[in-house]
Amino acid sequence: MTKLLPLALSIALSLGSVSAAADNISNEVSADYNKHLGALWDHFHRHPELSLMEFQTAKRLAKELKNAGFDVTENIGGTGIVAMMKNGDGPMVMMRADMDGLPVVEQSGLANASTAKMTDWDGNEVGVMHACGHDVHITSLVGTARYMAKHKDKWSGTLMLIGQPAEERGPGASAMMDDNIWQTFGQPDYAFAFHVDAGSEAGKITVDEGSPYAGADTVDIIVHGIGAHGAYPHKGKDPIVIASQIVNNLQTIVSRELAPRDAGVITVGAFHSGTKHNIISDQAHLQLTVRSLNPRVREQLLTAIDRVAKGTARTAGMPEDKLPEVKVSEFSFPPTFNDKKLAQRVKGVLTSKMGTEALVPPNRLGMGAEDFGFFTTEPYIPSVYFSVGGTPAQDFERAKNGGPAVPSHHSPLFKISPEPSVTKGVEATVHILLDLLQK
Repeated sequence: MTKLLPLALSIALSLGSVSAAADNISNEVSADYNKHLGALWDHFHRHPELSLMEFQTAKRLAKELKNAGFDVTENIGGTGIVAMMKNGDGPMVMMRADMDGLPVVEQSGLANASTAKMTDWDGNEVGVMHACGHDVHITSLVGTARYMAKHKDKWSGTLMLIGQPAEERGPGASAMMDDNIWQTFGQPDYAFAFHVDAGSEAGKITVDEGSPYAGADTVDIIVHGIGAHGAYPHKGKDPIVIASQIVNNLQTIVSRELAPRDAGVITVGAFHSGTKHNIISDQAHLQLTVRSLNPRVREQLLTAIDRVAKGTARTAGMPEDKLPEVKVSEFSFPPTFNDKKLAQRVKGVLTSKMGTEALVPPNRLGMGAEDFGFFTTEPYIPSVYFSVGGTPAQDFERAKNGGPAVPSHHSPLFKISPEPSVTKGVEATVHILLDLLQK
């Protein structure tokens, strides 16, 4: 028994030192939030910018990363930023944060609600807000940079921080890849990102071992008809009727053609046709988003959409030269896959450093898409995209008891609690980086 005591004491002391180190990180990050990061989040929240127009956001983010001691290169893939810090031998690890806001007028009721307006891509003046929490992401990236730069004695390797434009519209990650960032700065051995989640309790971490985000395709269906007077429908072929039947028939693809354990979504988001009450148009336009979790299901959905659209028109008597045109956008989002082995390692690190209560199970009720996969798919880079809860527990309790619902992402009412979101985002990232970049 006495021989075991030194070992037990050693283990206890080791666990105590690990806990103390984690507490030190938490305390230091909280102090930095009170001193610097809180005001920085406030600045970003008040001054959102649209995709591909993040000029001032990128300028401020670059300044913060330079002040932290990183070598910063700007204007990559548009307004993108790559910040590098080499600190001895070891792996290269990438952490990405997206920068763009949304064309939404903020109605959150927050004291620092955005009043920003911009001219959008079509020349319209729109309100702009951070309705998806990207202000949290870039603030946390700065917090991570500041901590890692201050504690270079704790790690060895190369840290790559990416400020990415245009996640909301899609071309941001692919545009940075088109600018050959791996060839210029080196290809990371590991890649990470996180998203604040209004659907989870503030500060709680979720690490999915599978696919946290779906792939997404944009599909346009041009439905042709034969125009006629509204009082003489037998003289024409009504594209509104045909397109309506297509919309309904598309719903059977997921419910009756996909295997029950396969996941897919086909949503018709827009239906345009006609000019006047008594005119049967000669064309209708359907706009679809299609979501899937793997290439096989993606191909099955897209093939079925083409078949259903054309088959429906044939049933209505349309000739072969006037069948619907099904156009799949060349730009699509690949699914975001977490590397299972790396995800398990990350979960182990976060559990040991932040406690089992810090992690909550994934919530896979939706099929949101992300362009992070452009960084990690070709070539394959082991990666983990995790999430950090952003809504106080009491807000969920009030909603459960009949109070106001918790606003979703992209809602004008969207709001999160910035302090736990930012600080836990920094803490989780720092713990992951220190584990992978061990001396």
